[in-house]
Amino acid sequence: MFGRNKSGSAEYLIVGLGNPDRKYENTRHNCGWLAIDYISQKLGVKVNKIKFKSFTGECTIGGSKALLMKPTTYMNNSGQAVVEAMNFYKIPPEKVIVIFDDVSLDVGKMRIRQKGSDGGQKGMRSIIYLSGSDAFPRIKIGIGSKPNPNWDLADWVLSKFSDSERRELEKMFENACGAVELIIGGKIDRAMNLYN
Repeated sequence: MFGRNKSGSAEYLIVGLGNPDRKYENTRHNCGWLAIDYISQKLGVKVNKIKFKSFTGECTIGGSKALLMKPTTYMNNSGQAVVEAMNFYKIPPEKVIVIFDDVSLDVGKMRIRQKGSDGGQKGMRSIIYLSGSDAFPRIKIGIGSKPNPNWDLADWVLSKFSDSERRELEKMFENACGAVELIIGGKIDRAMNLYN
């Protein structure tokens, strides 16, 4: 399905999961989008072209061409956008780095995994289901667990970060940037040792 890459086109996809509506801006669930915004600013790239049901921007990281993606399909259908881009560029799952929020990690924590289950994250579930593979390197950014067990999880993930949490997030986005570069350079073990 993925086969050989078209020469001169993207060799990697770096996908940040989130939701497109204004009401979701800067919410916990949009951590993936926020990470892509950070990475794109650092690289001086605009992520504003509409392609593959996503906002996209082309860049070079570690000598490889990459496409930054913010799917606009809504979180639960993220796989539609990701698999469309994978098929177009003939990119295998191992070269698709997915960044998303994780409620089981505190704010200021990050986990890198080479592959695995969706861990209950519905955007990741959609990507695994539609691609038929779980071999996606992923960067999970902590958004903290519900402060009260009676809170509805949907309300929690759609809440906004406090100012102090935003400062912690900036550090995580910086780390995510470093991790992406290492993963593209074939050093995912080093990324896990450094940032997990």
